[in-house]
Amino acid sequence: MMRAELSMPMPGYKKTMLAAALALGAMSAAFAQDPHAGHAHGPGQQAAPAAPSTMQGMDHSQMQGMDHGQVQGMDQPEIQTMDGASAPPQEAAPAMDHDDMKMQGGSAPPDARDPHAYSGGYQLGVGQYALGDKRQLVMADEHLFASVLVDRLEWAHANGHNAAAYEAQAWFGNSFDKLVLKAEGEASKGKLHEARTELLWGHAVASYWDTQLGLRNDAGSGRPARNWLAFGVQGLAPYWFEVDATAYVGTSGRTALRLSAEYELLLTQRLILQPRIEANLYGKNDPEVGIGSGLSNGTVGLRLRYEFSRQFAPYIGVERYQTFGNTAHMIRTAGGKSGETRFVAGVRVWF
Repeated sequence: MMRAELSMPMPGYKKTMLAAALALGAMSAAFAQDPHAGHAHGPGQQAAPAAPSTMQGMDHSQMQGMDHGQVQGMDQPEIQTMDGASAPPQEAAPAMDHDDMKMQGGSAPPDARDPHAYSGGYQLGVGQYALGDKRQLVMADEHLFASVLVDRLEWAHANGHNAAAYEAQAWFGNSFDKLVLKAEGEASKGKLHEARTELLWGHAVASYWDTQLGLRNDAGSGRPARNWLAFGVQGLAPYWFEVDATAYVGTSGRTALRLSAEYELLLTQRLILQPRIEANLYGKNDPEVGIGSGLSNGTVGLRLRYEFSRQFAPYIGVERYQTFGNTAHMIRTAGGKSGETRFVAGVRVWF
């Protein structure tokens, strides 16, 4: 009996469940078609209809005549607050008048401080503290300086005999013009066998480069003197090579050219290796002094010095002296040797 009573309401329960499922499916389909269907709009507001696609047919040529001055006076749309009430309209900002802007300059205001008041009334060049008409400030390139460099003062040993050699340069002047004195020679057994002395006027023509013009005198024991007019350049070449090149014109149509270069390789701040090369060329034979035309002689040397200071540096080294061409032939004919290797020791000084 109980089973019969429980089975009787089943058909109505199934109908209720089926109706609820159908209603839920209809609502899902409606939300899928309109995503804003469940959103509530403010009072008096309606969903905006879709804008018609009119941009494709727009005539852009009509925009050239637009009066942009009307943009400032356009009516602004009414703005609504969160509760739907209308906000008061905003007033347009007034246009800026650039004529009212004052730039810096012009006359000082009446209450400005007197710039001469800082000096207590004193002025430059006036009064008891004036320095006078003579200019007191002198720039560095207007001063006169002097310098002496003894690049080589050495003892040399070769082929069982000893000799002393020197090479020095001194100058006096300013940064642009200076008087230059150069001296080089060799002595042995108490006699000055060969000496070259030049008195030159140097003028700066570029950074690190001077032109030199002057006189040269060659002298020595047992040989006639030779005088030359000298013109050359001296300076610091790229990569820090010190270069000296001078051409000479002497009496009786004699000509000569002397080239020398050296480089300082810093092994440390005090230990310096200095390679050096020198060559002498002559335009004609001069048998009286044992010089032939062309490349006459050359020297290649290497010196290692230690600088106790920049002004004083002892050194040791080795160099090769060699004669060439007609000069070598004259020396061999006289019973001498055309070249020799020398071991040197000396000191480099400047002040």
